[in-house]
Amino acid sequence: MENIFDAKVAQNYIDRINQLTAETQRKWGSMSVDQMLAHCNVAYETIYEPQRHQKPKPFTALLLKWFVKPGVVSEKAYRQSIPTPPMFVIRSGKNFEDEKKRLIGYIQKTQQLGSEAFDGKPSHSFGKLSAKQWNNMLAKHLNHHLAQFGV
Repeated sequence: MENIFDAKVAQNYIDRINQLTAETQRKWGSMSVDQMLAHCNVAYETIYEPQRHQKPKPFTALLLKWFVKPGVVSEKAYRQSIPTPPMFVIRSGKNFEDEKKRLIGYIQKTQQLGSEAFDGKPSHSFGKLSAKQWNNMLAKHLNHHLAQFGV
């Protein structure tokens, strides 16, 4: 798994994002490119702007930890067209340039903070994660959606 905390790797993700245009078409799924960028931003919002998203209720949090977390934080790639959790569903169109700028900013901030800032940091849905688990989750998600749009 690529290390999202490495400056060169983070820059590679940014370069891939910069290849997107507002007209880039998806290879699978139903999101437009602006919705995909907004969708990817939700993962970072839960880190940097947690007040924007309601935490799961205790029973749901337990189910997420037991059944969803292992697949999300592992190194195994996501398959195409997997179901999207409700808080990550983007129903309306978004401003492509704004979402792109936000995502690049989040990637840069994450890289600059480094793995030490994430080791043992609690996630919105899964409790405390190691830096490796954070890395796997963030890198895998970005890679999945950038591949969805051919970059």
